[in-house]
Amino acid sequence: MTDGARVFYLTTPIYYVNDRPHLGHAYTTIVADAMARYRRLAGDDVWFLTGTDEHGDKIAQAAAAAGMTPQQLADRNSAAFRDAWRQLGIEYSDYIRTTEPRHTKVVQAILQTLWDKGELYLGKYGGPYCFGCERFYTEKEIVEGKCPDHQTPLAWIEEENYFFKMSKYQAWLIETIERQPDLIRPERYRNEILGFLRDPLQDLSISRPKSRLSWGIPLPFDDTYVTYVWFDALINYVSALGGPGDARFETYWPHVQHVTAKDIVKPHAIYWPSMLKAAGLPVYRHLNVHGYWTLGGRKISKSVGNLVEALALKDTYGNDAFRYFVLREMVFGLDADFSEEALVGRLNADLANDLGNLVSRATTLLSSLAPDEQPALASAAGPHQRVRAASGEARKIVDAAMSEFAFQRALGALWEFIGEVNRYIDTTQPWALAKDPTRKPEFHRVMVTLADSLRFLGIILTPFLPDAATKIRHAVGDVREPRLENAQMGRDDRLSRVERLSGLFPRVEATRTSGTPPTAQAGPAALATIADFSRVELRVAEVLAAEAVPKSRKLLRLTVSLVAGIAEHYAPAELVGKKVVVVANLVPAKLMGIESHGMVLAASTEGKLAVLTVDRDLPPGAKIT
Repeated sequence: MTDGARVFYLTTPIYYVNDRPHLGHAYTTIVADAMARYRRLAGDDVWFLTGTDEHGDKIAQAAAAAGMTPQQLADRNSAAFRDAWRQLGIEYSDYIRTTEPRHTKVVQAILQTLWDKGELYLGKYGGPYCFGCERFYTEKEIVEGKCPDHQTPLAWIEEENYFFKMSKYQAWLIETIERQPDLIRPERYRNEILGFLRDPLQDLSISRPKSRLSWGIPLPFDDTYVTYVWFDALINYVSALGGPGDARFETYWPHVQHVTAKDIVKPHAIYWPSMLKAAGLPVYRHLNVHGYWTLGGRKISKSVGNLVEALALKDTYGNDAFRYFVLREMVFGLDADFSEEALVGRLNADLANDLGNLVSRATTLLSSLAPDEQPALASAAGPHQRVRAASGEARKIVDAAMSEFAFQRALGALWEFIGEVNRYIDTTQPWALAKDPTRKPEFHRVMVTLADSLRFLGIILTPFLPDAATKIRHAVGDVREPRLENAQMGRDDRLSRVERLSGLFPRVEATRTSGTPPTAQAGPAALATIADFSRVELRVAEVLAAEAVPKSRKLLRLTVSLVAGIAEHYAPAELVGKKVVVVANLVPAKLMGIESHGMVLAASTEGKLAVLTVDRDLPPGAKIT
């Protein structure tokens, strides 16, 4: 541990090994990985735990159906999770398996402690049971006679088992949740748990008789029973640290935060704190709960029959694009709908058009310059200072958002900054400054600001787009270990050697999944959704100068860094001073050898063309909504 570093312990749920990894598992793990990377970037001492849950009814049933032993199934499918996280670039500190001896040892020690303290007793219980959830349901929870999650019929099971006196902790738990408003977050899940606790809390069955289920950890005080799944699985958060008394446990446990999906909020928000209290261990600092990914409004889950190969899209579009989409698309705590079309839309609009275009433009300009330790620089006031201020504001918003697991808000702030830098290039027109020797200090100031902006992005994007951030740092020659303290503009006025970086995120087309190809036909265009329209960035642009493009009858070059095919309808002088409407987030295209960075909107009929203008004096860059 680094002296003076903040300590941060973060866990995912451990995933059942009755099947292979899917989007839901991936999202939880990517969220935790992004948070762990951010806290490491901030210089914290981070321990990030994930792993697999390998005991219980459904593991034994799945193994029997596959013609193998439960351990063989666990070994195979746990390896599949490890491989998935390797492919996704997940950087966990430890990977715990509940079949490991280190886990068994701690589980049995805690169970023995609770038995010795009189917290456990032998009793009889009967009720509707879901093998998928591995729990009994109350009549109030059942929906039309079925499990509310799996939508499958429940089995009636009656047997003698050991119980945990959870009911005695109800008042304490309510008081703890009310005293610590952010213990369970977002607030909607805190309120849900408090609502559940209005009814009497039942004691919790913690075992299964070996006569019915032998695949589990034997109770240390009665080896004719094995431990029930939650008393086994939840303790992994403690066993991975070696248990009470271990140096690692004493270092990290006081700072623990859990990340989980909302389907298992009840075990984490009710069973687990009660278990910890009974065992004499501190309760976690935060339980961070996220929503479901849906497909057509239904939760993506193998067990309810609608799992799609969404996770495989990382192979088609790349880890960074997949990672960005899930972090940006879902508001943490709420549900979000997944589609390949939406992923491609984000990739093209945000990653290719905004970030990729900025990096390509800036590094193309910077790579043409010789390194200069002390370039002659104009004042840093005006638009240069606005970019620097925007980076500071983005950094402040990101830090606040990440403290609340608000990944979407953090990325939104960074994309506001990226938009600011793209507008800065359009406003300062460095390609024009480069041609005027008398404006060299001004040109150098723009170049220093662009290099500074890329250094900032190469650091601050590390938790969210680790591969792209590494490429940006390499392009600008930033060989330092990325640290959040270095994500600050205005410290470096040198012109260092920069390598051109183009194609950071190439535009792609979504694969059609319907069986029939589109047919070209006359008639009304297909209706666009608000989401479709929101991807088009329309802005006001003032035409400051215009000139004909040699050897072209149609093209005019406008000094809004656009090339417009309107020469047959306008003389260059007619356009100067006009406030026109442009599409500002198109991928650059070369027309007659000139790179265009947008499109002027115009209407045409019967051979006549007119550019769209605004009827009031709006400033250049004003966004059209």
